[in-house]
Amino acid sequence: LRKIPPEQYPDFSQAYYQRTGLEQAARYNLEYLSKSSSQRYFPYLDITHERAVLSNDAFIEVLQTVHSPEDLDRQIKSRFEVYESRGWNDKGDVLFTGYYWPIFDARLQPDGEFRYPLYKKPADLMADPVTGKYGRQGGGPYLTRSQIDQGALAGQGLELCYLRDRFEAYIVTVQGSGKLRLPDGRFFEIGYAGDNGHEYSSIGQNLVETGAIHPNELSLQGLIRYYKEHPDQLDRAFSINNRYVFFTPRTGGPYGSLNVPVTPFRSIATDKQVYPRASVAFMRTQLPARGPDGQISNHAYDGFAMDQDTGGAIRAAGRCDVFMGTGPEVGELAGRTFAEGKLYYIFVRQGGGETWDTMASP
Repeated sequence: LRKIPPEQYPDFSQAYYQRTGLEQAARYNLEYLSKSSSQRYFPYLDITHERAVLSNDAFIEVLQTVHSPEDLDRQIKSRFEVYESRGWNDKGDVLFTGYYWPIFDARLQPDGEFRYPLYKKPADLMADPVTGKYGRQGGGPYLTRSQIDQGALAGQGLELCYLRDRFEAYIVTVQGSGKLRLPDGRFFEIGYAGDNGHEYSSIGQNLVETGAIHPNELSLQGLIRYYKEHPDQLDRAFSINNRYVFFTPRTGGPYGSLNVPVTPFRSIATDKQVYPRASVAFMRTQLPARGPDGQISNHAYDGFAMDQDTGGAIRAAGRCDVFMGTGPEVGELAGRTFAEGKLYYIFVRQGGGETWDTMASP
């Protein structure tokens, strides 16, 4: 991030129409920041832990008092300093993608139809206390996705549940959580418990690069369709993306990497080595929406969101993943989210700058 002068601030007014759920999402930020462990990630630039807390408090106050798009723009610009993402090219360009909470049928015990397991975190998988990166206890890389998929963890009692489709199981490990439907209609909710420490590689992008699919087909639904038609290609796909996520039962989710719930369109995932945790962000990009005719198309989107999650594919300053909700219809939107835009963060002014009182209109 870099602090920008007021003349470069974006117009915040259109975010007035995207306020639903924001106040609760900001309170989840405060829940995380109330934990002493959160202090280790500050200061970030000139932003102290105290300032991060005050910024969320001030943003909640704005949400409670704002009465028009123009008033929102005025309050943000007068009460906060604005920091812009440098983006992937140091010119502020950020690629926005989407993720969601999938719902699939599952069983707690395998049978002839449901035989693809999701696993609990193995005992010999440890996170580095400084970097947070996972690896094998005692050092060295952990098993790859291909090794796990081929049964390297079988027989250790780590199977948490079973899905009927191999690619559905893959989707859950990429999304990092899931809401699974059991035979009696109950839902079995699972959340992130760790990963194997390997970097994420996009199997969809690889399909485009090799000419297997057209770029227009690069969506979650396009990938599901492709692998239903070409199940023999899954072994190759799993050798491309070595990253694997482990799970634990968890209700009330989905949860982000800050261990607080994420909110549709109000929570984002970024690289936590780059961006400040539990902070108020502002997105200017295009997001897909379904029109009255059922067709999906991109629309300009300006809205605030809370930085509450991370992801295996979300690396460096040029990436941002928007949480879009739960279920297959939302998954179709998430799978089609792929547009560049701008990403900003706001932090309450402290000392030296004009105050809200002096900048408020009569």
